[in-house]
Amino acid sequence: MKLLKVILAVFVVCLSGYALVTGSFSIIPYAQLILGFMLLAMGINELQAKRKGYAIISFLTAAFVIFASIFSIKLIP
Repeated sequence: MKLLKVILAVFVVCLSGYALVTGSFSIIPYAQLILGFMLLAMGINELQAKRKGYAIISFLTAAFVIFASIFSIKLIP
């Protein structure tokens, strides 16, 4: 699970860096979607560590980020 979080974090940083360097900000919703999946993985990790409070916060944040990124992907032509 830790490896998955690291891979997703590196992917988000690479996508964000690419968008910053090239000025192509239409890729940002995809980075946000991957960030949402990273938060979901963090929530699962917190749930396995018996920290329910942090797990609930991570799940709620992941749901919001995934919803917002899917909504913004549909708005991009």
